[in-house]
Amino acid sequence: MDRLEVDSSNIGSIGYDPVSKVLEVEFAARDPDGVFLDPDNNRIYHYLNVPEDIYQGFLEADSPGGYLYSKVKGEFIYKYLGYAIDFSDS
Repeated sequence: MDRLEVDSSNIGSIGYDPVSKVLEVEFAARDPDGVFLDPDNNRIYHYLNVPEDIYQGFLEADSPGGYLYSKVKGEFIYKYLGYAIDFSDS
């Protein structure tokens, strides 16, 4: 799934599949250059049965982290997928 980077201190990127209604969130603290600050914090989660308007709201939110906590966490079942891998230095 393709993800779009978001301007957030704790969310690196988000993606959405409208067919399966899966919202993918990469939690990743990064420095201003986009480098992971803590490799143990770049986890990927899938939130299930998420309506597309929630994803669109996420993209438009002034605070992606605030939006996640107010509209997604606790509202949708999630699955932990594992760690994201940064291939930018390869």
